[in-house]
Amino acid sequence: MTTSKSGAGEETAVSPSHLIDARIRDMGDWRGEMLAQLRKLIRQADPDVTEEVKWRKPSNMLGVPVWEHDGIICTGETYKDKVKLTFAQGASLADPSGLFNSSLEGNTRRAIDFHEGDRVDEKAFKALVHAAVALNMEKQAARPAKKPKSA
Repeated sequence: MTTSKSGAGEETAVSPSHLIDARIRDMGDWRGEMLAQLRKLIRQADPDVTEEVKWRKPSNMLGVPVWEHDGIICTGETYKDKVKLTFAQGASLADPSGLFNSSLEGNTRRAIDFHEGDRVDEKAFKALVHAAVALNMEKQAARPAKKPKSA
């Protein structure tokens, strides 16, 4: 939970999902619609996904939406001319449909830039989310178990 100050100076809990709802609502244009569609597809592809909002700062009070399952699956950023979904481990994912079209030069991340009027290949997108979750789960399972601290 994230906390914020109410008008009376009291702290109130604001869930990451509510912050993402606010971001989508406040955009009020095609970018909000696209982000809402992508969010829906992520949730359909992985019903166990958790939503977070990270990297909040004065110039971006709503922060960056982040979808996680045993690690970050992807982040959703909005710009004037695009919605960018960055897959944290995208360079390690098979992309047979060629959805990745941005950040292709890095060794770790890959992104998909969506522009106004773009259509989402829902089946391929969900397959990419499934692959990202599977990779996160595989990496999580490979990590050594933490030893309990002795008293």
